[in-house]
Amino acid sequence: MSEQTLPTTGRAWYLEARPDGWPVPSDFALCEVEIPAPGPGQLLVANEYLSVDPYMRGRMSDKKSYIEPYAVGEPMDGPAVGRVLASHAGGFAPGDYVVHVLGWRDHAVLDAAAAQKVDPNLAPLSAYLGALGVPGLTAYIGVTRFAEIKPGNIVFISGAAGAVGSMAGQIARLKGAARVIGSAGSDDKVKLLVEEYGFDAAFNYKNGPVAGQLAQAAPDGIDVFFDNVGGEHLEAAIGALKVHARIVLSGMVSQYNDEKVTGPRNLWNLSVTRSRVLAFMVTEELDLQPEFVREVGGWIGEGKLHFRETVIDGLENTLDAFLAIMRGQNIGKMVVRL
Repeated sequence: MSEQTLPTTGRAWYLEARPDGWPVPSDFALCEVEIPAPGPGQLLVANEYLSVDPYMRGRMSDKKSYIEPYAVGEPMDGPAVGRVLASHAGGFAPGDYVVHVLGWRDHAVLDAAAAQKVDPNLAPLSAYLGALGVPGLTAYIGVTRFAEIKPGNIVFISGAAGAVGSMAGQIARLKGAARVIGSAGSDDKVKLLVEEYGFDAAFNYKNGPVAGQLAQAAPDGIDVFFDNVGGEHLEAAIGALKVHARIVLSGMVSQYNDEKVTGPRNLWNLSVTRSRVLAFMVTEELDLQPEFVREVGGWIGEGKLHFRETVIDGLENTLDAFLAIMRGQNIGKMVVRL
């Protein structure tokens, strides 16, 4: 594509107001924007897939967090993968595919240093936003570095049918867990966990109290809890801990829309069981990324690790896709195809 035929206008999602509780359409706007010509050291990328993720809800608020909030009246962003249309940077050429963080828009102009080249022949492009992207890396770091899986361990994964949870459960099994249990929000997802992802047991948390269903699945307790949900799940898991258990906090999607969050009422059991609660930030553990790509890419290629995606078409449907993951309506990674 010549410089003369490069696109000069596109569309991007803006945050118009900070949501109060559940986000509503009036909090956002899809706007036409100018696309500047890339400068020295920059790329122009046509996005092909966008990622929507639960953590983005936190960025819509101005509460203190581990990441800067979205600015009201400014474009939103997030992981995306796309094709380079123009390059003014060494090491990149038109036609290359890259992962970057200027999603929620159809085109992005960015510094080449902020882009990572990917191979579309190794895996589907969308996989670089899921199984081989941040969700997969989150699961890998949480399980391999913090969960400390030991032979014979019983592992419980909340939100196990999601992009992170489904990977975490499978990685735990591949790393030697004796029994992997998952929770999900529908009977179809429960079936998927057992029949496709290889979980030993799973339950629908909407069918009854989590504590009771977890006790049935793990009558002797759990050694590791990998939490993506928080709330009732976290309290139930604390009550089921074995001695010297580990809780790995990956997310708390059940509480992202709550202004007032109530903590677990049984924290004393952490002392009784001498258990540890561990939290981590992916960006602080990136030394594991080469190992992650090598090992997880190999498992996928060998058919030992499976993943699903929920694909929504159209930039105009990005907000709908985001709200769907907040309601648990996705199976695996939710991506928007442009």
